[in-house]
Amino acid sequence: MAYIVPLADLSAPQLSPYVGLTHAQLRSRRDPAQGTLIAESPNVISSALDAGCQPLSLLMEQRQLHTLPPSFLDRFGDIPIYTAPREVLTQLTGYALTRGILCAMRRPALPSLEQLCQTARRLVVLEHITDSTNVGAIFRSAAALGMDAVLVTPSCCDPFYRRSLRVSMGTVFQIPWAWTGEDSSQWPQPGLSQLKKHGFQTVAMALSHRSISIDDPVLTQADKLAIILGSEGSGLTEQTIAACDYVARIPMCHGVDSLNVAAAGAVIFWQLRPR
Repeated sequence: MAYIVPLADLSAPQLSPYVGLTHAQLRSRRDPAQGTLIAESPNVISSALDAGCQPLSLLMEQRQLHTLPPSFLDRFGDIPIYTAPREVLTQLTGYALTRGILCAMRRPALPSLEQLCQTARRLVVLEHITDSTNVGAIFRSAAALGMDAVLVTPSCCDPFYRRSLRVSMGTVFQIPWAWTGEDSSQWPQPGLSQLKKHGFQTVAMALSHRSISIDDPVLTQADKLAIILGSEGSGLTEQTIAACDYVARIPMCHGVDSLNVAAAGAVIFWQLRPR
């Protein structure tokens, strides 16, 4: 069973996954067994365990140890549980905003774009969305509102980034997702070509003279649809827009031209969910 290791400061070498790993080390796409993610809060950690993620260690406040049910702690097997006072753990960036518990885990292997295309009817594609909060919120909406899977371009924030996981409420582990490729050369081509080869119609969410409304029957009645969302500032690239089958927009009132990409995603997913 898991064993308790009290700590007085954050200099212990055992804590390197929490304080010493670089972003590149945390994000190891080519070799997930060598990559680590940090899950935060009991709900997110439980979702990761349900998805088969392998826990490496836990880090929590001393007081938190006595509030967790035995059924939760029993899920971790023979791993260390590091504990420290709150004033020590607040030295971790953002720790004061967490729910008192972190878990270092092996990154799970992900499916390929081709594998997702074989079973999905509704795909969400994220292009150059760099804010971790937006990425997490989009995943949560996609999972809740009937999307089948998410594709993430290499220029996006990593969905396994700690804040993305927290904002997603663990849905990053619940809805299938994949990278569109290892580098930017694989998007928008050949990524869009792969989608079309698997029977997907593609719709770019953008303000354009050729935009149609998201309630247009050509979209709502599509058998297989890939919904492509762009960056927070500049939106989708012109290359992506030109290569898509359709360009669509959310009808707006009071002269408002757009919504935050995460809010827009929730509206779009509800309207274009599979019927």
